[in-house]
Amino acid sequence: MEAADALDVSHPQIYRDDSWRPLFAQLRAEHPVYYCPRSRSGPYWSITRFADIVRVDTDPLSFSSSYLHGGVTIEDRVAASFMQMDPPVHTEKRKNVTAVVAPRSLAQMESLIRERAGRVLDALPRNEEFDWVQRVSIELTSMMLATLFAYPVEQRHKLVHWSDVLTADLDDPESPVRTEAERQAGLQDFYMTMMELWQQRQKEEQSYDIISLLAHDEGVRSASFDEICALFGLFLVGGNDTTRNSMSGGAWGFSEFPDEWRKLKANPGLAGNAAAEIIRYQTPVIYQRRTATCDVELGDQTIAAGDKVVMWYISGNRDESVFKDADRLQIDRPNARQHTAFGMGPHRCLGARLAEMQLRILWEEALIRDLDIEILGPPTYAFSNLVRSPLSLRARIKG
Repeated sequence: MEAADALDVSHPQIYRDDSWRPLFAQLRAEHPVYYCPRSRSGPYWSITRFADIVRVDTDPLSFSSSYLHGGVTIEDRVAASFMQMDPPVHTEKRKNVTAVVAPRSLAQMESLIRERAGRVLDALPRNEEFDWVQRVSIELTSMMLATLFAYPVEQRHKLVHWSDVLTADLDDPESPVRTEAERQAGLQDFYMTMMELWQQRQKEEQSYDIISLLAHDEGVRSASFDEICALFGLFLVGGNDTTRNSMSGGAWGFSEFPDEWRKLKANPGLAGNAAAEIIRYQTPVIYQRRTATCDVELGDQTIAAGDKVVMWYISGNRDESVFKDADRLQIDRPNARQHTAFGMGPHRCLGARLAEMQLRILWEEALIRDLDIEILGPPTYAFSNLVRSPLSLRARIKG
C-alpha cells in the first residue's frame, strides 16, 4: 500500500482521538484534491484547501447535494429534506422557513436567550467540579430547541436524545443504536410527536416556530410523510449540534489560550467576533459531501461524474493560506467570519446568525458575572466523522 493510501480521513476514530490535524495538514500540503480508493464508505475525493472547498460548495450544478445522488453524507442516505436537494427546488423550499431566523425573530429571541444563559450560569456550583457539556452546553441548546419547536421545555431532553440517535455512528461502541433499523425505530417517537404537533398547528393561527411555519406552508402540506419527517430531522440536528458543540469548544479554547479570555474581559465588544472565531476553531460540522454531476477539473485532478466529493470544513478552517496561526483561537481575528463551518453558497447554514447570537450571549453573560472558569482537562469527543462533538468537559468555577 502506498503511503498516501493511508490518508483516509473519514474514519471516526481520528476525531474521537482528536488526532486529525497532522493528517489534514499533509493532505493540504501534498494532496489537496485526493482520491481515497478505500474506506468503510467506499471511494471518495477529499477536498481540504479553503479555496477548493468554496469552489465545490458554490457550484451546485457540478456538485449535487440531492438525495437522488446519495445526499450530503459519505454514506448514501435518502432523506428528502431541502438540505438534500439542488436549486431551484432547494431555493424555493428553503425560502419557506427562513422566517424562523429572520432578524425580527432573532430580536424577539435575544432577551429569552440572555435570561436563560444567566440562569444557567448562576446555577453552576462554585469551587466544585462539574461537566460543562451537561450543565451549560446541553442545557442551553436543549431549551433553545424547545423554543424553536414550541415543544414543552420540561421535556427538552427528549429532543437531545432524538438528535443523538439521528447522528449516531453505528460503529461507535457506545452508540444508542446498533443498526439502521434500530435508528429508525428509535426515531419513530420523534416523528410521530412532531407530526401530531404539525397537524395541531395546521388548525391554529400561524406563529414563528418551525412546526407552525411548516404546517402553514402549502408546499410542505402536500409533501409526503417521509419528506416532512426529513425536515423535522434537519431542524433537530441543525438546532442542536452547531451551538452545543461550539459552547463546549469555546470553553476549551479559552482554556488552551487564556490570553484570549483576558483579551475578551478587557474588551467585551469583541464577543460577536469571538463567537465566529470559536465556530471556526471548533468546526462543529466536520464535512459535507456532494456528488459530481459531470467530469470536473479541480486541483490538477479529474473528478468523474458520479464520484463522491467530500468538503472537509474542518480542514478549510485550518488552511494557513487563509487563517494565519490557524490552530490558535484568536478572538480578534480579522477574517473570523470567513470560516467554512456554516458552508458556502446556496446551502449555507440557515441558523448561522442564531448560533452566533447564542454563543455571543453566553460569553457576554459570563463576563458580566466575572466568572473565573477553570477547565480541568481536555474534552472527550464523540466517535463521529460528521459532528465534532465534545461529550464531556470537566470544569470548576472558582470563587
